[in-house]
Amino acid sequence: MKRTLGVCYYPEHWDEEIWPQDAARMVDARLSWVRIGEFAWSRLEPQAGQYEFDWLDRAINVLGQAGLRIILGTPTATPPRWMADKHPDMFAVDAQGHPRGFGSRRHYCFSHQGYRAESRRITELLAKRYGANPHIAAWQTDNEYGCHDTTLSYSEAARDGFRDWLAQKYQSPDALNRAWGNVFWSMEYNDFNEIDLPNLTVTEPNPAHVMDFRRYSSDQVVAFNREQANILRAHSDAPLVHNYMGRVTEFDHHAVGHDLDIASWDSYPLGFLEDRMEDEADHKRTYAQQGDPDFQAFHHDLYRGVGRGRWWVMEQQPGPVNWAPVNPAPLPGMCRLWAWEAFAHGAETVCFFRWRQAPFAQEQMHAGLLRPDSVDAPALAEAFEVAKELADAPDVKMDKAPVALVFDYPSAWAWDVQPQGRSFDYFRLVFETYRGLRKLGLDIDILPLDTDFAGYKLILAPGVFHATEAQIAAMIESGAQCLFGPRFNSKTADFSIPNPLPPGIPGLGVTVSHVESFRADMPRALSDGGAAQHWLEALEHQAETVLQTEDGAPVLLRTGRISYLGGWLDEHGLARVLNQLCADADLETQEMPEGVRQRHAGAERFIFNYAAEQRNFEGHDLPPAGVVRD
Repeated sequence: MKRTLGVCYYPEHWDEEIWPQDAARMVDARLSWVRIGEFAWSRLEPQAGQYEFDWLDRAINVLGQAGLRIILGTPTATPPRWMADKHPDMFAVDAQGHPRGFGSRRHYCFSHQGYRAESRRITELLAKRYGANPHIAAWQTDNEYGCHDTTLSYSEAARDGFRDWLAQKYQSPDALNRAWGNVFWSMEYNDFNEIDLPNLTVTEPNPAHVMDFRRYSSDQVVAFNREQANILRAHSDAPLVHNYMGRVTEFDHHAVGHDLDIASWDSYPLGFLEDRMEDEADHKRTYAQQGDPDFQAFHHDLYRGVGRGRWWVMEQQPGPVNWAPVNPAPLPGMCRLWAWEAFAHGAETVCFFRWRQAPFAQEQMHAGLLRPDSVDAPALAEAFEVAKELADAPDVKMDKAPVALVFDYPSAWAWDVQPQGRSFDYFRLVFETYRGLRKLGLDIDILPLDTDFAGYKLILAPGVFHATEAQIAAMIESGAQCLFGPRFNSKTADFSIPNPLPPGIPGLGVTVSHVESFRADMPRALSDGGAAQHWLEALEHQAETVLQTEDGAPVLLRTGRISYLGGWLDEHGLARVLNQLCADADLETQEMPEGVRQRHAGAERFIFNYAAEQRNFEGHDLPPAGVVRD
């Protein structure tokens, strides 16, 4: 696989006279790809039924004739003003009942059938016009599904769609009442049309009701994307891609990915550190200009799984962004490091966002590869350096990692619905497990529950809401060391406590009798070091006790190759568990210096220094933002 670079470009923002200059400069910088069009609907169709594609024809020709491969986006993330007038009820509605109106982007409800038809229409017009164009080498559907909290909508369209979805799933109100336990608090329904959306209730709604609404909402994203994918495939052989975001879990990315060829994501390490991570102020201060050493890698591995091996970075941060609580500039060298880290995790392409910084509108404070006056910005030189290095680099081959970590989107919804303690966040639990593995120098594949786990030495499934017998068997029968929990399989698919009690793992001999969450300032110390934080389960068992609290309560239990972890452990406690599991799995580990991480890609090994100081690792002197390729 040849690794390439690209950039995001908006020809509609600039005078047409500079398009050829921009294209030539992109080629001179050794960029191979250019993404265009994903926000251009008002210029393609300024009034309903009035089409102006000539400018896009010319832009595609200029960029393509220069030698650039084009990713053409469908413009459905930004419906124009006339669309809002034509469909005044198309807006998503927040949980408080307020419409999320026109004036920015992503202002549509996935359930609105009128807007869905408009999206199909503009997609088909683009597909027919450009599907055979030799310069169009890939298509992007929409842009950043779910960004700005836009998956869940409490509109009338969503209510009507949800009722129909429930009728298809349950067939009768009686079946729904039994599944949801609606005898509780006299919540029983006699007709599907009596069911409202689970917002604006006096106190918490029925968790089964909310969970089905979360499933429905995810299904609408999948259906919306599938409609565009089917149209594009009918007219083009170019691969289809969507650009997901960091720590967006409100829809099932694996389900969306089944209809696409490539997964991609938009990587903004500095913004995400401040905006989407719970780490202490000291950690954020230490990595303020580098990003967290594991957050980008986690998403690289996640989206490699979503793309079934094929994935890109569609937007790479090039400098200060505009949307985080604070927006520092990256340390010199970080844009190069971020690009090489993506390639080390199997990326085919890294595209920088954006070519030229916009001097107007919402993103005018967001850096690009060029300044607003077209002078080179610092990241352009780093992109060029990566491009030169790629020219001499061998093609990469990604092998299966020795460790599999399960990430299950329905589990994220479930524990958002019923956290049983404000600190219990599924993403955070899985990410901290990933971080602990990376600190041991390990390579990890992040996979959905429905996976063939054969060939892995270690499988971890923390916090999975519900797993079928077949899914559990696939992990156990793989022959790997398996770690389940905490909170594994603790609900039925209908969001009830199962009987027999969880975790329901054959042959383990463990029952969770009850659970508790507790204050952050009341951790439960473990014997010989470390502590449980946030969450602890009372375990009845016939299994071997591997780890216990200071007062003798079991925390980690094992029967053969199957282990169960009944608590959320701090960094020290988790390290003890992971080291033991790796030893049992015959996995070689290395304690990585603070801020240093490694990744193997076929015959290559990459070492990255996220620290702001020089680090030494295995004889390598790593400068700040340093990258070593073995």
